Amino acid sequence: MNRDFSFTHYWQERTRWVNEALDRWLPSEDTPPAVLHRAMRYSLFAGGKRLRPLLVFMGYEMAGGTTPEEILPAACAIELIHTFSLIHDDLPAMDDDDLRRGKPTCHRVFGEAIAILAGDGLFSYAFRLLTQGPLPPERKVRIIETLTEATGSAGMIGGQVLDISCEGQQPTRERVLEIHRRKTAALIRASLVVGGIGAGLSEAGLQVYREAGEKMGIAFQIVDDLLDELGSPEEVGKGVKKDLARGKCTYPRAVGLEKAREDAARLLAEAKGAIGELVGTERARPFLALADFILSRTY
Repeated sequence: MNRDFSFTHYWQERTRWVNEALDRWLPSEDTPPAVLHRAMRYSLFAGGKRLRPLLVFMGYEMAGGTTPEEILPAACAIELIHTFSLIHDDLPAMDDDDLRRGKPTCHRVFGEAIAILAGDGLFSYAFRLLTQGPLPPERKVRIIETLTEATGSAGMIGGQVLDISCEGQQPTRERVLEIHRRKTAALIRASLVVGGIGAGLSEAGLQVYREAGEKMGIAFQIVDDLLDELGSPEEVGKGVKKDLARGKCTYPRAVGLEKAREDAARLLAEAKGAIGELVGTERARPFLALADFILSRTY
């Protein structure tokens, strides 16, 4: 990798690839039913970090992949799945949020029914994209298996159920970790693994990806919990201090603010060490930089 490596440029370039592809591949705003496609695009292009697609590219490139176009449909599909989860997470029956990415949430603009259907539309379209592109069919199948597991009852959706069912209960570290492992870390872990699958990484390498990706995902959510307690709506881009008001089982509530920061830092250091050992420090530079960003982020 170039010694003049700029993580900002690296991230911006891959974000542009994803945004341009999503704009090409999704139905236009005037494609019937127009209100549905406006709602889908409204949430999708509201200015997200594109962190999960970034991890797909990282996983692919660290494993020796050299043709990013072949993994681009999978990177875009994961962003569709992530945005679907945010739309539904913001609904009144779930977290009841008015702001997402600094803008009114989908249901506030289009109503609850259209917001639910927009999320459904993004989720279903993701699997259409996963069948596209030049990857060998057996790799596409493994990617689809990985994402259905990460998003289903054993992963993201199951984690959402645990999050809701634990509201008002006294949080323990073990309970919160199980919620975070499913609700947030499952898709972050899968993003890295999908990239590795696309590049043909060995099973031993994929296992390192799984463990490092899960640690990064849990740390990401711990930092999110901290931002909810300590951040501002202007910086975070959504409402803050809502978790405490709703009695959510968050990591700072379970272990305290200082211990939460320490555990996030430890998890990210362990993830960095594992990936650096697997692929070498030079090839791991984007992953290492992302880990540092996650620990210090303010949004």
